[in-house]
Amino acid sequence: MHLELHSIGRVGWLRAAVLGANDGIVSTASLVLGVASAGSSSSGVLLAGVAGLVAGAMSMATGEYVSVSSQADTEKAAIAQEKRELATDYDGEVQELASLYMQRGLAPSLAREVAVQLMAKDALDAHAREELGLTETNSAQPLQAAIFSAISFSAGAVLPVLVAWLTPAPLVLLFIILSTLFSLALLGYISSVAGKAPPVKAIIRITFWSAMAMALSMGAGSLAGQALA
Repeated sequence: MHLELHSIGRVGWLRAAVLGANDGIVSTASLVLGVASAGSSSSGVLLAGVAGLVAGAMSMATGEYVSVSSQADTEKAAIAQEKRELATDYDGEVQELASLYMQRGLAPSLAREVAVQLMAKDALDAHAREELGLTETNSAQPLQAAIFSAISFSAGAVLPVLVAWLTPAPLVLLFIILSTLFSLALLGYISSVAGKAPPVKAIIRITFWSAMAMALSMGAGSLAGQALA
């Protein structure tokens, strides 16, 4: 038997990894650039970067946990409803599952036979998968999502923090901009290769919008620095 491997199976974790790392790089770099553009000292710039890393990672983890927990609650409620329907109207659920297969192109008799056999093995699993679109691989896992988001954000945010720490004050802006754009281009390339998508489009998209975010942050920081001077 030949099993084909498709990149679509990596979409979930790939999206989370790219989103977390991209947020970590862009938000922390923008924060550091904004503070540096305001004329802050090197220690102030570094402190802003560290604070942005910790706050961002915790925010990502909290947001993901709350969001995915809500999704998990919704999934549990849907599963509970399916259990009640199977207990009270099993034949109706067979017909409902058969109707789904008929919509996909199976003949009525074959659709019903498939529904009967699948439900004989595991009726709840069949309905969760076919009617609700729930499987073990895509079911909500709040704690896992929170930890993964915090780690991916931190992995991205640590780059501008290290650059701010190691670079001489006069070169901080230039080095952070160049290192950020390079790392984002690399991130876009890696995500495109992992997802088997065109790399050029991914690189342009991620670097353009990130450059815009950094430019706006620098502008706001410069204006704030002049106003407070």
